Amino acid sequence: MSKERVLVVDDEQLNLFIIEDFLEQEQVTLEMHADPLAAWDSLIAPDSDFSLVILDRMMPQLDGMEFLRRMKREERFAGIPVIIQTAASSPDQVREGLEAGAYYYLTKPYEPEALISIVRVALDDRRSRSQLLNRAARLEEAQKLIRSVEYRFVTMTDVSSLVPVLAAMCPVPDVVAPGLSDLMVNAVEHGNLGVSYQEKSLLKWEGDWEAEIERRLALPQFRDRYATVRLDCAPDAMVFTITDQGKGFEWEKYLTFDPERAFDPNGRGIAMARMMSFSKVEYQGCGNVVVATVPRAG
Repeated sequence: MSKERVLVVDDEQLNLFIIEDFLEQEQVTLEMHADPLAAWDSLIAPDSDFSLVILDRMMPQLDGMEFLRRMKREERFAGIPVIIQTAASSPDQVREGLEAGAYYYLTKPYEPEALISIVRVALDDRRSRSQLLNRAARLEEAQKLIRSVEYRFVTMTDVSSLVPVLAAMCPVPDVVAPGLSDLMVNAVEHGNLGVSYQEKSLLKWEGDWEAEIERRLALPQFRDRYATVRLDCAPDAMVFTITDQGKGFEWEKYLTFDPERAFDPNGRGIAMARMMSFSKVEYQGCGNVVVATVPRAG
């Protein structure tokens, strides 16, 4: 398998050397730039194929925040995860970075393990989302006549199979698919399987998340649980209702970005779904039912 390309931008040459050393053993090809304008030119080249950008926040000529905002304005780059690494770590600065579309906010100085883990998680997430979007595009035409449909799902494989089918029924499948995936994954892991926020953070850092999900799915107290996703197609909106069999959770604090969670490898999915994929996301009752709305065009 060919190595994925990572664009690294930092005006301090020493920082570039450090990142190169930290990621030396990873299956990636690094393109390093001390000049952010040269990095931008490389990114927008017609044949560029970067899978990830690691970006310093404070740089001359073109700072990291403006670089990030430019990326998110371009549909071609909107799906590329961006890791902001910086010494600017006040709550307002963290919130600004996350709301501008940063995948992760890494504060200098950091340990090699922190950067390696976040790079792995970001690339895995991009690969998963790309697969979902490709499948959604292929299924779009076949789904136009459905008015209401409901599916049961149990595993992460079920989620991967269903998201393209359901997103393809929406006006812009590649916008809906990532958010729908996040909400359905949440129903499995946090809802039915009882994986806490803290547990998922630790599992993500250690690379054991998928194995733990499989282990819990086989436990007697969980193996008969399922979640449902229902899509109702109205003239003015597409409405998803996702229900799990768990005890619910304190959903209110996850609807918006919280700078206190900025350095965790998880915890942004619901806020991202609400901001990027749906016009409205509403949790009901104890939090085991979520209703997400996609407006129709026109």
